[in-house]
Amino acid sequence: MTEAGLPDSAWTDVDPSAEALLDRWRVAEGDRVDAGQPLADAVLVKTGFEIVAPCKGVVERILVAAGETFGRGVPVAQLREGA
Repeated sequence: MTEAGLPDSAWTDVDPSAEALLDRWRVAEGDRVDAGQPLADAVLVKTGFEIVAPCKGVVERILVAAGETFGRGVPVAQLREGA
């Protein structure tokens, strides 16, 4: 299982207690995705980010729902590689 989330670089110079908002999902559980494909849109300190698939596979589980917040290092989805 591979996890997807905001890269560490997105959190540079951000207060450690800050959380990002998962604005919307572009995929659903069970969808096949390619590496680099946008999975979701997130907002961190008024800046928009795309969360992309780290590998080719299937979205196994969405861990953070649209409209919820998440912290640094928290995965938002799990992918089954190569499926």
